[in-house]
Amino acid sequence: MNDEPHLIITIDGPGASGKSSVARRIAQALGVPYVSSGLLYRGAAYQVLRYGVDPEDEEAIVRLLNEHPIRLEPDTDGNHVFAGGEDLTPHLHTARVDRVVSAVARHPRVRAYVNERLREVPPPFVVEGRDMGTAVFPRAPYKFYLTASPEVRARRRARERPEDAAEIEKMLRLRDERDAKQSKPAADAQIIDTSELTLDQVVGAIMRYLPGGLGAKDK
Repeated sequence: MNDEPHLIITIDGPGASGKSSVARRIAQALGVPYVSSGLLYRGAAYQVLRYGVDPEDEEAIVRLLNEHPIRLEPDTDGNHVFAGGEDLTPHLHTARVDRVVSAVARHPRVRAYVNERLREVPPPFVVEGRDMGTAVFPRAPYKFYLTASPEVRARRRARERPEDAAEIEKMLRLRDERDAKQSKPAADAQIIDTSELTLDQVVGAIMRYLPGGLGAKDK
């Protein structure tokens, strides 16, 4: 698998559908980097908050990103977002960032900026996000789309953060509406509903679609 230089596996889906955990596990199983597109958007949103930029002002956000560029460093264990020499990663998974990331990510020029950063990553890799298999890597040979009910996704996220599950569900539903345009599965993606599946089961389902009998290595 590592000998395939153009191998790109895309894993898309709405927030808290399990994309990050699954992508990380698949990448570890294959021995390739795991790439989190969402972390770049969170990095952009954090910069917007940090510098007091209006999340609705596309021109100002693009100017900010050009003046204070962010970059992603992926590996099999996780991802880090840097601005200059500073690691922003510890600040990116907060309710404050949650509230503005969708607004920031909606802007076409912001998406173009993030997509260019993603395309700079040399394959092979496993990448997760919302439109990786459609807009960013449409020629990727292996595409998957994970979904789950808003209730299930809210419970999952509530286990990771101190916020109330009902409030998280409300925020997820709102983000689903905002992100609907870029969150559609690719026509050639395998769609997997993770609502009733464990992490191992989702990973196993994806591995069975990949070549070389690698699915037998996973639980």
